Formats: sequence, structure tokens, C-alpha cells
Amino acid sequence: MARISQTITVELEDFLTAFPPQVRNLALALRDLVYEIEPSVLEQIDIPAHLLAYGYAQTYTHLMCVVILYKEYVNLGFPRGVDLPDPEGLLEGTGKKARHVKVYDLSQLDSPEMAALIQASVEITPRPEE
Repeated sequence: MARISQTITVELEDFLTAFPPQVRNLALALRDLVYEIEPSVLEQIDIPAHLLAYGYAQTYTHLMCVVILYKEYVNLGFPRGVDLPDPEGLLEGTGKKARHVKVYDLSQLDSPEMAALIQASVEITPRPEE
């Protein structure tokens, strides 16, 4: 189900209960940062993939970023990561397009570089009407 909302739904709460508290907190903080930068994105929960997806429609083409939850950390993933400016070298990955940042600690989210990556992804992600 896709929705535009910062409200923590029952569906989101249920999804997050499968992960340790530190990982849940990281995911929610990243979610807040995404909505702070781009309040109009849709949120989709993909339970089997352990991810929260943010974009402008329920398609990969319009996907802006994803938050993937693991046991000890969270990845902030960008489907067009190779096209993002990354002067600090935060992005990891070897795929043709996608890149990610591993987030282990809330302090990482305070860096202006993290917000800049999200903002840059907002700017290059196509909207459905384009």
C-alpha cells in the first residue's frame, strides 16, 4: 500500500517490530529526513524485501530512494546512485546504477552530505507526469 503520510501506521509498526530497536530508530529517523526534504513522496512497504520505498508513483521508474533494514544497520539506497554527486564518497555499491549508504548510527544523519544525497535524488527522479 502506498501513502503520503508521516503518520506511523499500524502496517509500518508491524513491519518494524521484526527488527531490533536500534535499527527501527535508524529507519524512522531516515524516514523523517526523507519527508523533511520531500514531503510529497509516496511511501511503500515491501515486507519480503525488508524495505521502505519512497517515490512519486508505485513504479521503479519513479522511485527516489529506499530504506533497507538489516539486523545491525540500515541502507539508504538510491536507484540512480551513480548519477548523484558524492564528493564525500559516502555511496557504496558496484551495480550499474544503484548505490547505497550504510547507516549504523543516528549521528550519520546529521551530516549535510546525507541530506544533499537525498535532495539530489529528488531533483533527478522523474515524476509520473513527465
